[in-house]
Amino acid sequence: MKSEPAVYSITDLQQQGETIWDGVRNYQARNFLKQMQIGDFAFFYHSNAEPPGIFGLMRIVEIGIADPTQFDANSKYYDPKSTPESPRWQTVKVEFVKEFSQPISLSTLKEKFSEDELLVVKKGNRLSVIPVSESVAKKLWT
Repeated sequence: MKSEPAVYSITDLQQQGETIWDGVRNYQARNFLKQMQIGDFAFFYHSNAEPPGIFGLMRIVEIGIADPTQFDANSKYYDPKSTPESPRWQTVKVEFVKEFSQPISLSTLKEKFSEDELLVVKKGNRLSVIPVSESVAKKLWT
């Protein structure tokens, strides 16, 4: 799951303990969020960082949450076609697990994994939420 550190960082999550992952406005990324289950782990990836890469780990603690930003007319994520009765955007709540002592940089990810193994290394990939296979996750975490 990607975030720019100036918007929301792994340090912010560590200080808060948990948060909802709001503001996702891509249907494919939203569908990946809908597939998550309580207890799943997610890597915290910083885009627009130097270097970009995986900075930590979080756990899914709540699923099926209607993203409140879609109803807020003052939010840049407001969606006038969405209603509380029929929300278009759902999200999850995550909790902080761990910040890595050394981030796993995008260049390292590109050296270790192909585009087929890890979508984040695919040129032009802009999704903020992507699945990671268990076999790739184990290689990253150990």
